[in-house]
Amino acid sequence: MYQVKVPATSANLGPGFDCMGLAVKLYNYVQAQENDQLEIILKGSYTKNISTNEDNLVWQTACLLWQRIGFRPKPLKLVLENNVPPARGLGSSSTAVVAGLMIANAVAGYPLQRLDLLSIATEIEGHPDNVCPAIYGGITLTVMAEDKIIPRVLTKNPGFKAVVAIPEILVETEKARKILPSSVPLKDVTFNASRVGLLVDAFLREEYELLAIATQDKVHQNQRASLIPGMPQALQAALQAGAYGAALSGSGPTLLAFAPIGREEQIAQKMQKALAAHSLDSTTLTLEIDPNGAVLTEI
Repeated sequence: MYQVKVPATSANLGPGFDCMGLAVKLYNYVQAQENDQLEIILKGSYTKNISTNEDNLVWQTACLLWQRIGFRPKPLKLVLENNVPPARGLGSSSTAVVAGLMIANAVAGYPLQRLDLLSIATEIEGHPDNVCPAIYGGITLTVMAEDKIIPRVLTKNPGFKAVVAIPEILVETEKARKILPSSVPLKDVTFNASRVGLLVDAFLREEYELLAIATQDKVHQNQRASLIPGMPQALQAALQAGAYGAALSGSGPTLLAFAPIGREEQIAQKMQKALAAHSLDSTTLTLEIDPNGAVLTEI
């Protein structure tokens, strides 16, 4: 029997559209063992609308890997414990993809390395911003070159915590991407490029006071604000409450703040209050950065 633990993730971190992300200590779990037929059991806080048939994303992803390497598996019994809220910008689909790849790789005798799994996961998801931190842990930057993917882990144990405000609405990734413009003005490209450079440098040098500027964005956040009432005000409230920086988590609706140790509760309350002022209820969590990424164990 195998068990894989995959962390939730937050993508983009402001200007790092489709290429930056971080992992947090909130996990989905998948247990797998050989069975007479495919059997999928759902547990945890989020089971609604998750398939228990062959179109389940964990199973589909596993089958894709086996097909790629020419491996014929026996059916599996899968137990999925889902603690990461879906359609909230915390990488729930990435946890399923990464779990499926790691389970499949283990069943096949570990023929692939983590970088191989990242390549397949990126192909499935279409971008590496969530799957890279889900696999490697920490805060990551991923570069997609013509013939390879280059993952960089910038830091595994930063001196802050992640405060997330999770609004009680759903934002589908596809809808959040369709709202984006097909072209971006050159001045906005320059704006974001400079912020990405500063963001990377701030993490590497641990100069977190720069994150307020480094998390600024002109490519996707303002456009997606129309889907999340009170989003700009909540991000500003986080900064005013002492957050180093704040950004939309993935395609939303979750909002992310980098909180100095000891300021987490105040930042969470201010974000929640700002969303409530726009008639949007939310749940807040204070999470540590996960340093390890997905972990598979043989039981």
